[in-house]
Amino acid sequence: MTPVAWLVFIVAALLEVGGDAMIRKGLNKTSLFLIVAGFLILGCYGMTVNIVKWDFSKLLGVYVAVFALISVLFGALIFHESVSISTWAGLAIIIIGGMVIQFGGAS
Repeated sequence: MTPVAWLVFIVAALLEVGGDAMIRKGLNKTSLFLIVAGFLILGCYGMTVNIVKWDFSKLLGVYVAVFALISVLFGALIFHESVSISTWAGLAIIIIGGMVIQFGGAS
């Protein structure tokens, strides 16, 4: 996978997690603006993640690992959540799965 593809995945994950976070904040604060902005950002995520021209199963399989990492980091750093050891362990398993998908043999 090229550095550009990794960059696309990181940007897509930031858009997806950011859009979800905006919707969450909008629902908690009853802010239609934040909810609509979150929807628009999620649409940008969908466009961004599909720029990479891979088989769909491989694309989203590897992306899930990047998304999971960004999600846990967002929870810890942005929402100040206490991330449990079991969450970190689960994240490690997901990342290993993404690596198997990315670097495993061809079908």
